[in-house]
Amino acid sequence: MGDESALGARYEALFPHLDERQRRLVAAADAEHLGHGGVSAVARASGLSRPTIHKGLQELHGQPLPAGPVRKVGGGRKRVAEEAPAVLERLERLIDPATRGDPMSPLRWTSKSTRHLAQALSEQDYPVSHETVAQLLRVLGYSLQGTAKTLEGAQHPDRNSQFEYINRLTKQFLQKGWPVISVDTKKKELVGPYHRAGREWQPQGKPEKVLVHDFIDPKLGKAIPYGVYDVGQDLGWVNVGLDHDTAAFAAESIRRWWRSMGSALYPGAQCLLICADGGGSNGYRSRLWKVELQRLATKTGLEITACHLPPGTSKWNKIEHRLFSHITMNWRGRPLVSHDVVVNLIGTTKTQSGLRVRARLDKRKYPIGVEISDDIINALNLKLHPFHG
Repeated sequence: MGDESALGARYEALFPHLDERQRRLVAAADAEHLGHGGVSAVARASGLSRPTIHKGLQELHGQPLPAGPVRKVGGGRKRVAEEAPAVLERLERLIDPATRGDPMSPLRWTSKSTRHLAQALSEQDYPVSHETVAQLLRVLGYSLQGTAKTLEGAQHPDRNSQFEYINRLTKQFLQKGWPVISVDTKKKELVGPYHRAGREWQPQGKPEKVLVHDFIDPKLGKAIPYGVYDVGQDLGWVNVGLDHDTAAFAAESIRRWWRSMGSALYPGAQCLLICADGGGSNGYRSRLWKVELQRLATKTGLEITACHLPPGTSKWNKIEHRLFSHITMNWRGRPLVSHDVVVNLIGTTKTQSGLRVRARLDKRKYPIGVEISDDIINALNLKLHPFHG
């Protein structure tokens, strides 16, 4: 027993540094040294099986194996795909039933997790674990992926020409020192202690607590940020409304930008170019938007030119990636508990490239459902663009 204890201590120290062939050779050498009963004693001390030690004895007296893999070619347990190649075909039918001609697949309408796939294969007489399924999926060239927003849908045949037209106008205005602004309404935000995407530094184990459900607080309501991005100056203005996102609200946001920022930056400007999306409160079909722009032009004395981006191209509106994206990063992981917090977080947004933003709260009421008659439209000093007017 004393010899076995010493051997056990020796193996415990040595084996973590040896591969399986070296372990059985060491054990075999000790068993041969002990003589009669040595195999049993070494087996008890090392935890190796007697057949493994006997294999080591054969290798000990045979030709030394060349350096390289521990196991001989073809050694080890066979892979599932080698033993049952049909499992790969079955798995492909499960993972992509729509294209494999199997619309009645049990996974046609459920999550294709590795556990669900393993269960479905087992029900088809191919018992495998979810870890094996993951390995087989890699063999087939599959990986976990999200969806990719790449499909544009139908697009106007003159879409590129529309962009070129807007680009030419923008260059002309900037060369003359006239303002060019990109406008849009940012996503409406619930005001209150609600969850927000992103993470922020907090004391360890003390995350900021927010409500479980996102039911709107009737007292706080929502924040409606309407942005004005000055393309030439890399400056932003955001009018945070409380009521409705209407054309009157959009025009009032531009008027506040001009009064607070634009007029001082462009004291001699005669014209203003507005680039906007084709829909929403500043959409090209909105009659109220045209009326409100006329009122804005009358108040400011500016000749206003409005250009709308082609359908489905709002992501190329400059305000999206030059202003709104930075605002979103600035308030990530922070509950917007009040309108003051919304305004302050927007107002402190800045970038190393020079972007600076100002924000104000707009408590005015903007009723919806305002109808504009044909007589009012006909009275406007409205001129269509020569290209897609």
